[in-house]
Amino acid sequence: MRCSSTVDVKVGVLALQGDVSEHIDAFQLALKRRNEGSRVSVVEVRNLTDLVGCKALAIPGGESTTISRLIDKNQLYEPIRNFSGGIFATCAGMVLAATRVDDPRIHPFGLIGMSVDRNAFGRQKESFEADIPVDGVHGKPFHAIFIRAPVATTVDEGVHVLARLPQGIVAVEKGKHMALAFHPELGGDTRLHERFLDRCGC
Repeated sequence: MRCSSTVDVKVGVLALQGDVSEHIDAFQLALKRRNEGSRVSVVEVRNLTDLVGCKALAIPGGESTTISRLIDKNQLYEPIRNFSGGIFATCAGMVLAATRVDDPRIHPFGLIGMSVDRNAFGRQKESFEADIPVDGVHGKPFHAIFIRAPVATTVDEGVHVLARLPQGIVAVEKGKHMALAFHPELGGDTRLHERFLDRCGC
């Protein structure tokens, strides 16, 4: 269900490090394609004040240990962990959204019950692209870009697995939250951004 057309809605993008501008552009394009661009604004989130009033929040790809440290430094850990809206977590964001992570330097939010292996595909030079079917996304397979990507090795009951590769699970949903091992903000295909916005009621 979408929000009333008379209500102004904010979608936030955590802007501490990583693919911030790419997510802003992708959400704006997704909103335009859904004819919601004039009603929903996409904003950068750097502190609690920026987060107030957001109905959804993207945690972009980047360096997960750096993003985790900056979240703590900016006193955003508890506000994000208790955020009532949907979380769109990509690559490093998937690591942060997890319950269990294979790196003690990460302070995960525990938003989605899953165990995540950082850099599951190897180093930067092992980055790759693949066309993968994603459950619930109609039409052609999604062209996914993996850059030092994680995978979920296990998921808890109630977590909906959207896509897998031989190395592990690369896309999941839990309630209004979505976590992806790849970078959907690159390449111009906004179907996953649109699906997320629909599930958040934006």
